Amino acid sequence: MSSQDIPEENLPAEQDAHVALADEKDPFADPGLPPHEHRIQDIDERAAKRSERTVALLFTLSMLATVGFIASFVAIPVDKSVFIFPLGHISALNFALGVTLGLALFCIGAGAVHWARTLMSDVEVADERHPIQASPEVKAKVMADFKQGAKESALGRRKLIRNTMFGALALFPLSGVVLLRDLGPLPGTKLRHTMWSKGKLLVNMNTNEPLRPSDVAAGSLTFAKPEGLEEHDHGFQNEIAKAALMIVRLQPDDIKDKRELEWSHEGIVAYSKICTHVGCPISLYEQQTHHVLCPCHQSTFDLSDGARVIFGPAGHALPQLRIGVNDEGYLEALGDFEEPVGPAFWERG
Repeated sequence: MSSQDIPEENLPAEQDAHVALADEKDPFADPGLPPHEHRIQDIDERAAKRSERTVALLFTLSMLATVGFIASFVAIPVDKSVFIFPLGHISALNFALGVTLGLALFCIGAGAVHWARTLMSDVEVADERHPIQASPEVKAKVMADFKQGAKESALGRRKLIRNTMFGALALFPLSGVVLLRDLGPLPGTKLRHTMWSKGKLLVNMNTNEPLRPSDVAAGSLTFAKPEGLEEHDHGFQNEIAKAALMIVRLQPDDIKDKRELEWSHEGIVAYSKICTHVGCPISLYEQQTHHVLCPCHQSTFDLSDGARVIFGPAGHALPQLRIGVNDEGYLEALGDFEEPVGPAFWERG
């Protein structure tokens, strides 16, 4: 736009720049401020309207990108992949979420910057430094400057910008709310229970066959899992981390704990394999002392005395599984563990 298109009364008046010159007596003279140059938006309302529409468009794009973020999160499957040059095959969901979230943030920032650079006042103001503790006069001046800035921002007059900005800022936080869905439902009492239940057969981890009492030799350590839990199952690792079992045959006269003896079968005792310190799998057994040792931090448990802790950092005894024999002669569980297995931080609630 040329100066011929702007009404003559809107053209800025020429200003004389009063700049102090440095000399030998005052080598650091204050150069002063250069004359203020008006922007096209300051002198032409049509240009100001164009800037207003640009800012509103950016805020609107931010709102659309936020809606796209939510729609992508709901509609795109987690396992879907797409080919994006030059990135190759990547997750379609991650790509869509990243693009829409980035666009929503960028448009809010770009709109605010364009608003400030084209429509808000750009007059440079020089002010003297003042003490940290403001005087009443300074406080009054700050409030006056704030009101002046609010007036010059034209927030009240530029309703299109104001409404679209409020819409963008109000809608964008919904992205974070939607992400909370990925945290999943509250665990409830899931951490307190395992797959063991009354009637579940004890299956040998090595042979994948149900165990009979005769399969457990004296002085040996056998590892078992619940019937129906297979390695190819989707949740195998999560379930075995709670249900892994170690089985030892003791002489009934060697069992010191009364409840342990009642919950055993012919001296066969079943205890959780998961250490109560930090959840490492226990795998070392000393048959003369009936002690089992965790290889991670050397917590030691006495299987002849309720699997109580006799050494190391573990906080409490290993949970025991009550077992018996079914009509077919196979070892079976008579219920679940009566306390959570492994580290016990969740059982304190």
